[in-house]
Amino acid sequence: MNNSNFASEVSKKGFINHIGGIDFKKVSEDSFEFSAIVKNYNLNSGGISHGGYIAAILDNGMGSAAYHVIDGKRCVTIALDIKFISASKEGDTLVGKVKISKKTNSLVFVVAELFEKNILIATASGTWKII
Repeated sequence: MNNSNFASEVSKKGFINHIGGIDFKKVSEDSFEFSAIVKNYNLNSGGISHGGYIAAILDNGMGSAAYHVIDGKRCVTIALDIKFISASKEGDTLVGKVKISKKTNSLVFVVAELFEKNILIATASGTWKII
């Protein structure tokens, strides 16, 4: 992905790389954004983005935000709730707007909205355990 607004600092290794990767940036101390371009192999049989793909990019983008606010310690997803609102298709650029709701000594609470242009595609909330 060559979107100059995003730094490809994370999410180019491991599983996420196999589904197209995401680009990620810090917006403020508790706000982050990520982007991903929907590829043909991210589609379901109906020709729209597979729910598992949407879940994976949200999990990765939200987890990257959690990682950044805990000073690079490791963390893992322990809960992720996703509401699928609308559909996206091949070639769409999805942008996730991520906010850290709360951080404790052992947990990070994160919310996100995923858009294609001004269309809300999904919302999510989750909890990450600091390990």
